[in-house]
Amino acid sequence: MSTLTLWCASAQSPPSFAKADQDGQWTMPAKDVASTRYSSLDQINAQNVKDLKVAFTFSTGTDRGVESAPLVVGDTMYIVAPYPNTLFALDLKNDGALKWRYDPKPSRASQGVACCDVVNRGAVFADGKLIYNTLDDYTVAVAADTGQEVWRTKMGEINKGETMTMAPLLARDKVLVGDSGGEMGVRGWAAALDVKTGKILWRAYNTGPDSDVLIGSEFKPFYDSEKGKDLGVTTSPADMWRHGGGSVWGWASYDPDLNLIYYGVSNPGPWNSTIRPGDNKWTSGIFARDADTGQARWFYQYSPHDLYDYDGVNEEILLDLTWKGQPRKVLVHPDRNGYVYVIDRTNGEVLSAEPFQAITSSTGVDLKTGRLQYVEAKRPKTGETVRDICPAPPGAKDWQPTAFSHKTGLLYIPHNNLCFDTEELDVGYIEGTPYVGANIHMKAGPGGNRGEYAAWDILKGKKVWAIKERFPVWSGTVVTAGDIAFYGTMEGWFKAVNANTGELLWQFKTGSGIISQPVTYRGPDGKQYVAVLSGVGGWSGAIVAGGLNKMDGTAALGFVNAMKDLPDVTTKGGMLYVFALP
Repeated sequence: MSTLTLWCASAQSPPSFAKADQDGQWTMPAKDVASTRYSSLDQINAQNVKDLKVAFTFSTGTDRGVESAPLVVGDTMYIVAPYPNTLFALDLKNDGALKWRYDPKPSRASQGVACCDVVNRGAVFADGKLIYNTLDDYTVAVAADTGQEVWRTKMGEINKGETMTMAPLLARDKVLVGDSGGEMGVRGWAAALDVKTGKILWRAYNTGPDSDVLIGSEFKPFYDSEKGKDLGVTTSPADMWRHGGGSVWGWASYDPDLNLIYYGVSNPGPWNSTIRPGDNKWTSGIFARDADTGQARWFYQYSPHDLYDYDGVNEEILLDLTWKGQPRKVLVHPDRNGYVYVIDRTNGEVLSAEPFQAITSSTGVDLKTGRLQYVEAKRPKTGETVRDICPAPPGAKDWQPTAFSHKTGLLYIPHNNLCFDTEELDVGYIEGTPYVGANIHMKAGPGGNRGEYAAWDILKGKKVWAIKERFPVWSGTVVTAGDIAFYGTMEGWFKAVNANTGELLWQFKTGSGIISQPVTYRGPDGKQYVAVLSGVGGWSGAIVAGGLNKMDGTAALGFVNAMKDLPDVTTKGGMLYVFALP
């Protein structure tokens, strides 16, 4: 290990509640509530990973985008498919044979209001149950041993454009869930449910008056721009908060010591920024909330008056580090706006915000005010095309989650290299229909590669190494004590690289593009396994999964223009692949 690596690891570490366990299970998509996606398993390492072979496969029977993470509890693996959101239980003592399946039978109509494919990001295991969301706005709990439904709670309305795609977050005896539909003019929210009963314990909206947003006397944001009464109403035009976006479809983390839940909030509606002057609170930022009451403790807005659909839903990795000689409890967040944020998770102060990809839309973040500094020449305009804005709406990194290595001290970032041209269009709100108001054409960023996989030094705020990829790296990643990082590509390659150097050590061609979240676990036989779901789709792969016309560059909100050659290298699919050493 290099001197740099040793220095990084000694200066930062996961908090005590996220230390790598030794049981070899994988019970939530992010591995732990700190969202490190790190495994202490080291049987597979840089010397022998080249020998990995397929152990078994399993078909989901679907051909839309597969974004979920397999879970492993005891001797069973659980996988959630995209719509119709079937949950499969596989017997790890019997080469992945099907134990049972649960079919929630979501409404077919939910497919018509899903913005960016009918994906699902997975389940969480808690109290003997698998808990996950269905596309038609139900949170369901299923008995892990039998596949029988334990409870089902209705959370939203598809006729308003609401769907649910996020993986729940477990916070002791509660699960946090949220809605999707920022492009449909929904009013976003997050809610906590009782793990045992499915009862809604609290719901916090992300637009509207303080009473709805659960902002009270405990709310103490760090920056003045987040202070004031009913900012969720006054920072948008009259009544626009009623369909102002701010959905919660990405990732959340939990600090049990502080009893705080952290979750990102998506874009305001519509994309046309001209018709919604103001900061548009509480969108494109992050909330810290008391897990028991839902009361907001602080908020920070990554992209005030979001001009580019940059959202704020990406993961929050909770770490304890020494910052300028002082111990700090932080969260690390690589945002779609192109900056890796280091934020004090006790109060919302931004300690650092460094760019990790080409940016022309802003010049940086003012650490005194916390404000993103937009470039006026790149501000979208109605009836006029503004060109070469970087990053594009999917951001320098979209939902695809990073991983933090307890050993190297590095963050591993799968991300995009995309820019775009835009013209704002007049748009009116009609319930349950697209509410965008922009004509978008995305394209490759500087260098021509549309994706990259990078190792990031959090303390120095810079890349250590990077691997350029032809397409956006839309899969998540996992890193292990064996100093291996795994990720997938949209062509369908599943790759293992040296976590210290980025050297490619092994790759396997799956049947479809990979946009899911790899995991690793210890099987009943004591061996270490690596698992990933293959199945191209999502926003980035809509041209394939949705069979879209590549001549229409505006399709999939402009993503098709950047992905015209994707159908030349991959096809639809929905297959689990599990690998092990011979």
